Amino acid sequence: MLYGGLLVLAGAMLIGLINFLVSQGLYTTITSAVARNPDVAPGHSSPLPTAGPASPGPVPVQRDQEALAAVKVFTRAAEQATQNRLLTISLVTLAAFAIISVALAWWMAGRVLRPVGVITRTARRLSGENLHERIALDAPAGELKQLADTFDDMLDRMEHLVGAQKRFAANAAHELRTSLAVQRAAAEIGLATSDPEAVARIRRKLIEVADSSERLIEGLLLLSVSDQGLDHREPVALDELVRTVTAEYAASRQARDHGITVQARTAPMTVRGDPVLLTHLVRNLVGNALRYNHDGGHVTVGVHGRALEVDNSGPHVPPETVPYLFEPFRRLEERRHARGEGAGLGLSIVASIAHAHHARTDAEANPGGGLTIRVVFPGPEEGR
Repeated sequence: MLYGGLLVLAGAMLIGLINFLVSQGLYTTITSAVARNPDVAPGHSSPLPTAGPASPGPVPVQRDQEALAAVKVFTRAAEQATQNRLLTISLVTLAAFAIISVALAWWMAGRVLRPVGVITRTARRLSGENLHERIALDAPAGELKQLADTFDDMLDRMEHLVGAQKRFAANAAHELRTSLAVQRAAAEIGLATSDPEAVARIRRKLIEVADSSERLIEGLLLLSVSDQGLDHREPVALDELVRTVTAEYAASRQARDHGITVQARTAPMTVRGDPVLLTHLVRNLVGNALRYNHDGGHVTVGVHGRALEVDNSGPHVPPETVPYLFEPFRRLEERRHARGEGAGLGLSIVASIAHAHHARTDAEANPGGGLTIRVVFPGPEEGR
């Protein structure tokens, strides 16, 4: 209706302009035409008076005045009749134009806006069970095509996020249920005996499982906190933090027992962020590199430019699986819990903390085995 109204308004303005322009010069046009053709004057067969010398005597002058008066009456009548005729034709034309314009505008608007109806119906129909549906609009390139494609891209991201959340919830429930099942079995079977050594062994097992569950819950809480972003930022000397954490892991029992060399190669670098979360980020990176390694391997932690890089030896990692390692509970091998780390949450916590600091994470498989993980922090201006 809006398109049709605009077309009718434009038609009315055009017809009004034509009538105005015609009426402005119509009298002069008819007068000139009558002056050039004196035979059309009613009741006169002699030429109309011109600007030449006046004829002597009163009779010719009187006839000239009567002729001029008749021409004026004829001209006025012709002008009025022409305007009435033009107005009648204009109104009839405007009415027909209005009907055709509204019909065409209604048809065209419906044809052009039909994809909006498709998008609306799809949005109303979507739920958690059918996020796989897409609009897949088959239309020429244009604004509505771009809108439909953008909507499909948004659905892709939503499906990925919802799927990741479902996997996360299922994996977290499985991890916690496994710990509870081990505790129940140990309590029901192991504590039924009166052997002091068996009771002590079951006690250690229960404490170990409880510690594992506690680390898992702490990892989930840390992941939730880092996903919410940062409320406070302060300058943090990342190179000093890396040297401290690296020295701690280099002297750890796990590194000594397996002969793994842990070393740091740092250059001065300061980032703005939360020092506690950044400490967890470095700990998770170094702990993951140490945990998934082999005897006599190495872990090298480097800080250069705006990047934190952790390179470690270890088993071969298929390149196609590398991007999925940043998802919670993703493992290439069976679980191996290290003290102080959440089960299966190491790299997902790294990605979450990095995202909270506006940093970019990426990883690549080393040709000889192991991984190289980089966390690239924004520059001072970008970070601020």
